[in-house]
Amino acid sequence: MNAIAASPRPSLRLERKCWRNGETLVCGIDEVGRGAWAGPVTVGAVIPPEKSLAGVRDSKMLTHQQREVAAKRIRRWAVGFAVGHASHRECDELGMTAALRLAATRALDDLAAQGLVPDRVILDGNHDYIGLGDRCTTVIKGDSSSLAVAAASVIAKVTRDALMAEEAEHFPAYGFESNRGYPAPAHQYALRAHGPTSIHRRTWIFMDSLPWPGLPPAPGRLFRA
Repeated sequence: MNAIAASPRPSLRLERKCWRNGETLVCGIDEVGRGAWAGPVTVGAVIPPEKSLAGVRDSKMLTHQQREVAAKRIRRWAVGFAVGHASHRECDELGMTAALRLAATRALDDLAAQGLVPDRVILDGNHDYIGLGDRCTTVIKGDSSSLAVAAASVIAKVTRDALMAEEAEHFPAYGFESNRGYPAPAHQYALRAHGPTSIHRRTWIFMDSLPWPGLPPAPGRLFRA
């Protein structure tokens, strides 16, 4: 596994280096939802073509509308893309590192089902949580450096946001349509007033002091968000 530092703007610089080294299929991977208190953790995977794509940034740097537009363009542009999830229950049962590995593996399995097995994976961060070894290059703030990783961050974010908007219809007090399960003030207030929902990560440490109407407290709350 090789680690490099990020550059200021996402480009295909690193991808082109991989292509020159004979790695035909290069895949950017990024996650969203790691710090959420409810819902899944989601991993996006994007295999880019050799042609660049303007207007794609780290998903956190784009508005909701900009992300929606960018996601449509990325889906048309990419050689292949996929999204994998690990549910709130799997986050509880496995812990976050293993849940991320599961979500990423599901995304890569989806690509494999499309006939696309990456020669090189560029992973946002400084730790290969997937366990790919020499096939993986980690990039600190890779969503600001690698266009493939930035595209993966957008695809993951748009997909997970849509899932949380659907959940908001079932749990209107929690504001999931806007906070997406992250600890925004309205979300925290609803937790204090009503306790956790069926899609909350019940082993996270913040659960200790909450009411549990209709739900038995989860034993062994060990993990922190």
